[in-house]
Amino acid sequence: MIPAPPVPIGERFARQVTFDAPSIRAFAAMCGDANPLHHDEAAASRTSFGTLIASGPQTAALMMGLNATFFCAQFDALGLNFAFRFVKAVPAGTTLTLEWTVVRSEPKPSLAGHIVGVEGRAVNDEGVVFVTATGDNLVRIRSSRGTP
Repeated sequence: MIPAPPVPIGERFARQVTFDAPSIRAFAAMCGDANPLHHDEAAASRTSFGTLIASGPQTAALMMGLNATFFCAQFDALGLNFAFRFVKAVPAGTTLTLEWTVVRSEPKPSLAGHIVGVEGRAVNDEGVVFVTATGDNLVRIRSSRGTP
C-alpha cells in the first residue's frame, strides 16, 4: 500500500505577480519569443492591446513554478502534464493572482506515489480570469535519499 500524501482535496495555494514591461521583455528574450507585442512598446501601442503584453509561456512558467515550489516543499514531486488556456492577454502593469487548487489524488502503484491533479487560474483583483490551467503531478512521501 502506498501511503497517501497529506494533500487534501480543495487545498489552494497562490501568489501574486506583477507583469511589468522589463520582465515581459526579459522573459520573451530569454525564451526566444521575438513577437513585437512583447518587446516594442510603439508597435504594441498600435494594436488592440495598446501596450506590451506578456507572452503565454511567461504566465505558464510562473504558474508551473508555483506548482513545483508548493509540492517540492513537502514531497518528492514531479510535474507530469499541464495544459493552459490563454483567455485574455496580460497587459504590462497587470498584477495577477496565480492560484492552484488540488482536485484529486489517485494512488499510482507503478510509480510508487500518487497522481495529484490540480486546476489553476491567473486572475486579477476584480475576478477577471486571464489564464486557466490543469495539471498532474507525481507526488511521493519524501524518501530518505531526497530524490524523486
